[in-house]
Amino acid sequence: MHIIEARNINKTVRSVDGDLTIIESLDLNVEEGTSIAIVGASGSGKSTLLALLAGLDVPSSGQIKLAGDDITSMDEEGRAQVRAKSVGFVFQSFQLLPGLSALENVMLPLELHGVADAGGRAKTYLERVGLSHRINHYPKQLSGGEQQRVAIARAFASEPKVLFADEPTGNLDSATGLKVIELLFDLNVEQKTTLVLVTHEQRLADRCQRQITLSAGDVVSDLNSSNAAIGLELSE
Repeated sequence: MHIIEARNINKTVRSVDGDLTIIESLDLNVEEGTSIAIVGASGSGKSTLLALLAGLDVPSSGQIKLAGDDITSMDEEGRAQVRAKSVGFVFQSFQLLPGLSALENVMLPLELHGVADAGGRAKTYLERVGLSHRINHYPKQLSGGEQQRVAIARAFASEPKVLFADEPTGNLDSATGLKVIELLFDLNVEQKTTLVLVTHEQRLADRCQRQITLSAGDVVSDLNSSNAAIGLELSE
């Protein structure tokens, strides 16, 4: 089953030098439960593509379906409802609320979505990421790696169909980044959550079942991992 379907996606923005094309005529199918790395040089369109697939931005033309919903036909309120229902996010900057404890940061989106026993589920996921002893600490009291683990717990606690991650190890040292990578893929396997990752780190890309390389908004390489159990289909 295709959890993401993108057809003839184009993204053009205005600049002082005229229109700038960031994504051009891109087609992409992502199978449910797979892991995909989007790689490429800075300015290749990686983060823009992730934002489009996640419904955080809209293409200039083309169609994107996310978990069966045509998000390109929706207004922002509609896309927000799809994100709340189907999507989790992990960002390089963690994006934790400084005035909330680790537990409260994980609980907040669950409470907003009306999840019963948000506190119990939040504690469970913080335990899963090895932070049961830090649940009452605030972000400023946590290391970078611990903050990213809170962000991962928050993302997976909503049990999303798709998790989008933009440079999730970008602010972490090598050893801590490796632990975060292991955690992401452990939870991916256990929950069968589809992972769509933007990364500069080859070790993270290599863990994915597929790597798609962008250059100037075009797919220039589409590679399967030799260990992939489930494929991702790139449309012709």
